[in-house]
Amino acid sequence: MIKQLIECVPNFSEGNNMEIIKQITNEIESVEGIRLLDVDPGKATNRTVVTFVGSPDEVVEAAFLAIQKAAELIDMSKHHGEHPRFGATDVCPFIPISNITMDETVEYARKLAKRVGEELIIPVYCYEFAAYEEKRKNLANCRSGEYEGLKEKLAKPEWKPDFGPAEFNITAGAIAIGARNFLVAYNVNLNTTSTRKANAIAFDIREAGRIKREGDPISGKIINDKNGEPLRIPGSLKKTKAIGWFIKEYGIAQISINLTDITVTSIHQAFDEVCLKAAERGMRVTGSELVGLVPLNSILDAGKHYLKMQNRSLGISEEEIIHIAVKSLGLDDLKPFNSRERIIEYLLEDKNKSNLINMNLREFANETASESTAPGGGSISAYMGVLGASLGGMVANLSAHKRGWDHKWEDYSIWAEKAQKIKDELLRCVDEDTIAFNGIMDAFALPKSTESEKIERKKAIQSATKYAMDVPFKVMQLAFQSFEIIKAMCHHGNPNSITDAGVGALATRSAIIGAFLNVKVNAAGLDDKDYAKRIIYEGLNIQNNALAEEQAILQLVNERIA
Repeated sequence: MIKQLIECVPNFSEGNNMEIIKQITNEIESVEGIRLLDVDPGKATNRTVVTFVGSPDEVVEAAFLAIQKAAELIDMSKHHGEHPRFGATDVCPFIPISNITMDETVEYARKLAKRVGEELIIPVYCYEFAAYEEKRKNLANCRSGEYEGLKEKLAKPEWKPDFGPAEFNITAGAIAIGARNFLVAYNVNLNTTSTRKANAIAFDIREAGRIKREGDPISGKIINDKNGEPLRIPGSLKKTKAIGWFIKEYGIAQISINLTDITVTSIHQAFDEVCLKAAERGMRVTGSELVGLVPLNSILDAGKHYLKMQNRSLGISEEEIIHIAVKSLGLDDLKPFNSRERIIEYLLEDKNKSNLINMNLREFANETASESTAPGGGSISAYMGVLGASLGGMVANLSAHKRGWDHKWEDYSIWAEKAQKIKDELLRCVDEDTIAFNGIMDAFALPKSTESEKIERKKAIQSATKYAMDVPFKVMQLAFQSFEIIKAMCHHGNPNSITDAGVGALATRSAIIGAFLNVKVNAAGLDDKDYAKRIIYEGLNIQNNALAEEQAILQLVNERIA
């Protein structure tokens, strides 16, 4: 069964005492199956954002234990910080990550809310998708008045908690528990110490904008609608919340932004808009920082955005694109930005799987030459395919940057992006082939004492053998796609790099022939002969076509360099 995953991002009202924070995160990690991904304390905000993932029931249990521990250790009557807050655990959102719907996530959030209210005697408000009424969807409404106004708020019938008592818990305060889409918490740094000026920019960009006034935009009389409600001038960015504050720790003012739907307003759009509004008000953006984790695509989209602005090829490695994003957004302005620790997909990678592609060249060669049986010919074939695609992409990128060809950079960028995609998929096959081989070894090592064990062992061997044949066949299919790029670069690419394209063709041909050897050797052990026969037939066609493509490309290369 495919595992359901929920991300939980509780915010605790403690950002200075690391011992308290550690006791809270220890509770989270005590739940089997939970992965603690990030702990991000803020001294000036006196607030820590924690991120963890797990199955729904695991997440509910871990969140409950953390909220319970926070209520024991944090005294809200003594709390001070720059960030709005009303509880020891201020907010606790659930975010659907994989194989779970928002409706299902809501049910788990409400399950936690009920338990917190009944067992911990803490007032609970359900917000966003978990809200029971419209006005409570907005977290700002639930938290209005903050801790200092909570006693008075709880006395109002319209603000009776969804769960727990309508009584003031002097030490724990209240908590908002909800379900939401992935939210990016993002701060933009300004070259000013003025909170008022930072707030002015926040009002410029946030969706709610600012209240409309007569005359002076700050002190003028508020203009109301026919119902007596203040009219507002909307800000420039949708799905964006923002406030300005001064961070004593850094000695600067920031725009604190919550991007509630990054498919509507992206990180780079928010950054660019703040830069524009800051310049209009005589200020300058010096950088930015991400709070908690961020999806990989958000950073890649930012990197590509700034590459396009420079008329640069997008067909470069993921690592290079991330580097461009970090430098363009100034994500390392205040402290180093480690992508392996801040990008959620990287943190969710299986640390136990084969990891050949992270070795350096010497380590990879030494491991191949050692007495271990893997990596072997299959992984090496996949890696030759990687090199073939990489050379095709290299010629495309060199062509995109060739002096006098600036008007054609987008065409070459498209070819380079295709090459990068093939390269990345083949890189995964380097490890996958070794995993497949190890799977066969594991299957043969299964017990065979009883008849049932023999049956299960045979099934496992056949399944592993099929997988070990499918992986190199996939390598053949992927590698063959490189010929289109290499051929195009031979005809239209930078003429100074035509031999690089020729070597790319040689590497691609070798990858396909080598992978086909592995297809055939594993096909021989497969009981499903019809399937094996079909794959062999298709593989032979790919190999024959590869030989023809290679010869045509080499002929062209030799003609050009003769």
